[in-house]
Amino acid sequence: MKPNLMKALLGGFAGTVAMTMMMQFVAPLMLGQPMDVAHLLAEFLGTPWVLGMLIHFALGSLVFPVAYVFVLFTYLPGPPTLKGVLWGILLWVPAMAVTMPMLGQGFFMSQTLGLRGVMAAFMAHLIYGGVFGAIAGNGAK
Repeated sequence: MKPNLMKALLGGFAGTVAMTMMMQFVAPLMLGQPMDVAHLLAEFLGTPWVLGMLIHFALGSLVFPVAYVFVLFTYLPGPPTLKGVLWGILLWVPAMAVTMPMLGQGFFMSQTLGLRGVMAAFMAHLIYGGVFGAIAGNGAK
């Protein structure tokens, strides 16, 4: 059984909102500053902050849910929320190993926030995945 694409898109949007709220309001308690991925994306692309935020939301609300529905859903074990959390972890690894170095943060944020930043990003991806999986559910109903 495949998940419902519309529920996955809704879950991706809700997960992205939850993740973004965590990065803006919880991460400062851990890091002393928010994790502003929109700023990093905008700076990398030489565009305004709002475009960075739109890209962040497009990835979390459209690209990642579509990849989950059509590629990964059948391979991830467990109930929907666990599948979502595992998906969040699978997204976190390339974010730390590939995206952060591209954005000038270093491998696993080694040039900026270090281990605290890595853990905050891990928590944000767990939140994204958990919310995503809970809403995306187990299949079309």
